[in-house]
Amino acid sequence: MIASLAGFASLFALCFAGIPLAIAMLIVGVVGFMLFRGSEAALAVAAQQITDAFTSHGLSVIPLFILMGTFIHRAGLADELFATARAWLGHLRGGMAHAAIGACGGFSAVCGSSIATTATMARVSLPQMKRYGYDDGFACGTIAAGGTLGILIPPSVPLVIYGILTESDITKLFMGGLLPGLLLAALYMVTAWIVVRIKPTHGRPAEKLALRERLQTLGRTWAVLALFLGVLGGMYFGVFTPTEGAGFGAAGAFLFMVMRGKAKPAVVRAALIEAGRTTAALLMVTAAAMVFNNFLTIAGLTTVLVEWVQGLDVSPLGIIVAICLIYVLLGCVFDSLAAMFLTVPVFFPVIMGLGLDPIWFGVLVVIVVELGLITPPVGMNVFVVKALVPDVGMWRIFAGVMPFVVANVVCLVLVIAFPAIATLLPGFVK
Repeated sequence: MIASLAGFASLFALCFAGIPLAIAMLIVGVVGFMLFRGSEAALAVAAQQITDAFTSHGLSVIPLFILMGTFIHRAGLADELFATARAWLGHLRGGMAHAAIGACGGFSAVCGSSIATTATMARVSLPQMKRYGYDDGFACGTIAAGGTLGILIPPSVPLVIYGILTESDITKLFMGGLLPGLLLAALYMVTAWIVVRIKPTHGRPAEKLALRERLQTLGRTWAVLALFLGVLGGMYFGVFTPTEGAGFGAAGAFLFMVMRGKAKPAVVRAALIEAGRTTAALLMVTAAAMVFNNFLTIAGLTTVLVEWVQGLDVSPLGIIVAICLIYVLLGCVFDSLAAMFLTVPVFFPVIMGLGLDPIWFGVLVVIVVELGLITPPVGMNVFVVKALVPDVGMWRIFAGVMPFVVANVVCLVLVIAFPAIATLLPGFVK
């Protein structure tokens, strides 16, 4: 147990010293394992874990979903998604904020990345919101919050990572994230309505379009719905596995690029390079996390933690609340995926020991991780928006996003209180 705590302390020290997370986990994992089994065994295990990570068939779902997102992004669909959302929602109170959130939800349905969703929709939405007099902090906060939908509404890279780390059914995880994702999007829209209701000067409604014009916008975004239903529907009904579904989605996204005349060699090359770099970074962190978790296992942390929790006179709800608080604190200083890699292998045996649903816990983890994307001092999504609008102060953006943080907490409480929100759809998966 002491060795495990020393390992975590060393890892935090290396990260704060500027060492990349993957390298830091490799160093601590190898050195820690070496103390228990010697250098030869430590290096052999590390080499095997890295090889397994980069050659695993199960992990191939990650680059394929990332590739699908890059193809859709390069196809220029974000502008049309926002135009469609603006046509149907823009005339309501806080309508342009609703449109931004709706477009973020639509883009995330074929992207799976929070940062990509935030960066893309910020470029598209912020100029339009500024045109209708939206407060800069509120507008930036809306985009930063809307971007969090990218890791909850399937396909979701964090849910894939959770499924791989815990050997859970990825299809069930995707289905589990769907209703909470829609619930969170609705809560974000209600929050935007309340903000503009209290402070009408934060933004005025757009002009209401005729029904014929609104219907025409739907015809330009049919590909998102088709791709989303094709991928999730195929997995839901057992037509193909998650990896096959990711391949289907990537191929469909490329076909959509071709149909729109965007599949020029330079554009395709840029999409492939972007997907390759993102995949390499994720797989390197995955491999390093496996090495680090081997050290934690041999050091006895998991066994001691499970026994300690089982010996506590605390209800399962108390344990869940404590875990959520830990994630919120980690989210303040670590990237969302880093927090998952570090904690899921430790917390998962505890959850199983309490007899709780692993799918429900996976969705819960992603919702809590979303909080870390929009809360200070890190708030990765806030930093992404800030990079695109350098003239708006960082703390002004944080102030604009705080009402959405409250909405995220409400969603978390509802999923904890009513687990069926996350477990209903997975129960029907074949």
